[in-house]
Amino acid sequence: MFSYIAKLFNSLTRTERIIFRICSVVFIISALTASWVVFISSTTVAPARGGEYTEGIVGQPVAINPLQIGSTATDKDLITILFADLVTLSQNIATSTTGKVWVVTLQKDLVWSDGKAITADDVLFTVHTIQNPDAGSALFTSWQGITAERVSQQEVKFTLRQPYRYFIDSLRSLRIVPAHAFESIPVANIHLSDYNLQPITSGAYDFVNFEKRPDGFITEYHLAASNTYVGTRALIENLNIKFFPTYNDAFIAFNRKSIDGIGGFDPVNLADLKISHRVYELDLPQYFALFFNQSTNPILKEKTVRTALTLATDKMAIIEEVQGGHARLSNGPLPSSMDGYDDEIYAQDYASTTEAIELLTKQRWIIGSDGIRTRGSGKNADKLDFELTVPEIPFLIKTAELIKEQWQEIGVRLTIKSVPSSELQQLIIKPRDYQILLFGNILRGNSDLFAFWGSSQRFDPGLNLTLYNNRVVDKSIETTRTSFDEEVKIKSLEKIQQQIHVDKPAIFLFSPTYLYAAPTSLGGLETSLISSPENRLAKINQWFLKTSRVFK
Repeated sequence: MFSYIAKLFNSLTRTERIIFRICSVVFIISALTASWVVFISSTTVAPARGGEYTEGIVGQPVAINPLQIGSTATDKDLITILFADLVTLSQNIATSTTGKVWVVTLQKDLVWSDGKAITADDVLFTVHTIQNPDAGSALFTSWQGITAERVSQQEVKFTLRQPYRYFIDSLRSLRIVPAHAFESIPVANIHLSDYNLQPITSGAYDFVNFEKRPDGFITEYHLAASNTYVGTRALIENLNIKFFPTYNDAFIAFNRKSIDGIGGFDPVNLADLKISHRVYELDLPQYFALFFNQSTNPILKEKTVRTALTLATDKMAIIEEVQGGHARLSNGPLPSSMDGYDDEIYAQDYASTTEAIELLTKQRWIIGSDGIRTRGSGKNADKLDFELTVPEIPFLIKTAELIKEQWQEIGVRLTIKSVPSSELQQLIIKPRDYQILLFGNILRGNSDLFAFWGSSQRFDPGLNLTLYNNRVVDKSIETTRTSFDEEVKIKSLEKIQQQIHVDKPAIFLFSPTYLYAAPTSLGGLETSLISSPENRLAKINQWFLKTSRVFK
């Protein structure tokens, strides 16, 4: 056939040959184009395995051990990557009709990175060790009053003192350890084990090795995608974690492309990131507020005064000037990104210096010669003169200074008292020694408000910083914790928000977002609410750097 075509081609005139060649080229291009169009329309871009990613972290690992989680943010990051949570390891989680008994059934054929089986005994060892005060676990308090029993090699039964709908979140935050690595060690000596820095793991990545300087500073961890992880195998094959003493050092490494990603930095540092990148903003279940302690200053007991101070506080100005716009407006005890938040309750809220002044004037608060509003005369005169206690954290100090300026416009004097963060808990919060406290509440990723607004939590170790006491709120909080009816829970949360909005025990300011910088080639990082900073890494197995086309 080819010889026939050759003869035919040779019989053509010069002009006909040129036309033939042109037509052939056009035909080939058209055929290739049509084939490409068909290929594109019948395939889609999908994440592909491969690549290497380096995460930058400011800090040092101390104990990459779920038994001692909470010692450093760095440890939390690494534990999230290297240890699977109990919910992920489970095949089924069931609770009784009362919500007091929970049975967790592990998936079959689970193994640790050293090849040994993951069983119910590992779960029991983890829980019992956390409940032992000698272990010094940060989870000690939250696991008191919970009984854990072995049902079978794959089943564990948890019995609670009372029903608790959010116990599933406790299971989700529980990352178990290999009993065979620690059971022969005295509990008080677990922190001395080599496994704290060279862990036997169950997460998306396995520990390979680490590097450190002669002075002991750990510079880098090397991890590899686990072949035994119960979830979907990580797409990025090799993961490195580099550690830095300061953010300035980390930014230099980022700009030199020595690291790919870094998070948790202040919005003012965005300008320090010079190379092409993408910044993710992740919502956190936290907010900062001005908490009124009405027991230390009788004037703060007046709702009219608290209302005027609220009107005088321009939250949006604070968000723009302090956070560079990288924060969400906070209106009540639930951050706006959380389940149960009711936006309608706050629909009519606004800031107004004029209305604040009018409100105070009606209550006979008169501007004095010193510019401060006073009511009464002589020794019995009261002044709108308050002390604001604030941790020595730059963005909070800046927030306090801006609030001072805003309140000065309505005739209120605010004296700022800054306290080192390391001393705040013992010297200020524990004894409730403050008039107004600028501080943050961090929820656990669910709508349980008991620790922050329950009346029984007004004093240490509770976190009810306003010493708030309201029967309606107490009853509603209890309902949200014990009812498994979603509609009932939502209605109870609505009551809580409405009552606190009416009572004004605090001025809710803003919820900062967690900033994470990464290369534009990174995919798979979800931008939804994360329960804590380390939770940004909870689905790191879904991150990817490479793609390929697959048929639909």
